[in-house]
Amino acid sequence: MNKDEFFIKRIRELANLSYQRDIVTFSDFLNLNEQNIVNEQKNQMPGVIIECSGGYEQAERQMVAFHPDALLFPWEYPITCLKIEPLAAKFSESLTHRDFLGAVLNLGIERSVIGDILVQEHTAWIFCHNKIADYIIENLTRVRHTAMKISKVDNPEHFPTPHFETISGTCASVRLDTLIGLAFQSSRSNMVSFIEGGQVFVNGKLITSNGYEPKDGDIVSVRGKGRFRYEGIWGQTKKGRYSIKLSRYQ
Repeated sequence: MNKDEFFIKRIRELANLSYQRDIVTFSDFLNLNEQNIVNEQKNQMPGVIIECSGGYEQAERQMVAFHPDALLFPWEYPITCLKIEPLAAKFSESLTHRDFLGAVLNLGIERSVIGDILVQEHTAWIFCHNKIADYIIENLTRVRHTAMKISKVDNPEHFPTPHFETISGTCASVRLDTLIGLAFQSSRSNMVSFIEGGQVFVNGKLITSNGYEPKDGDIVSVRGKGRFRYEGIWGQTKKGRYSIKLSRYQ
């Protein structure tokens, strides 16, 4: 049994458990490829409703919930948001997403129980499974050489808002390869290998066609590059080219 087959087996087990016991079951945090596999399996899991959340709007890594279609009691995702910030900001090193993720994984924690990590200046917000939150609070004291303090964020209004870089340009047609090339400042031909190699997702769905045309507001994710939101066409040049805008996540 290969990795994908084992994953599908586990997802079906969670769906069956939800249906048979009339309860809500949850996966760990899934990457875009795993989310796409779940979407492809939906029709083979009757009797349950499948929903996703990463703890905040438009999260990339998401937890899947399975629950009966006639469920009568309220439920919540077992997701905790932790705010990790320096004890003394003025003495903090310049820290990146990789630094914070590395510090967490060095505690012996599996990547599957960690969702998105949002970094702004010296501070990070880490979305994790409830079962691991207290362990992180008790054991994560430093990121690289910087001493840290950690607190739980219970109010969604205190979650960070993503930062965007606005990118504009012109193109002859609104194709996926063209948009990716513009977003990551590369030629359209250089982006073809990402699309054909199964590394491009639109709203969490794997897309392998270079000519796919995203709709306004679609979120495009490119593994190893980043993600952006397609804002749409805002004009047309005299030569008939489309003027488009993108918002790239920072």
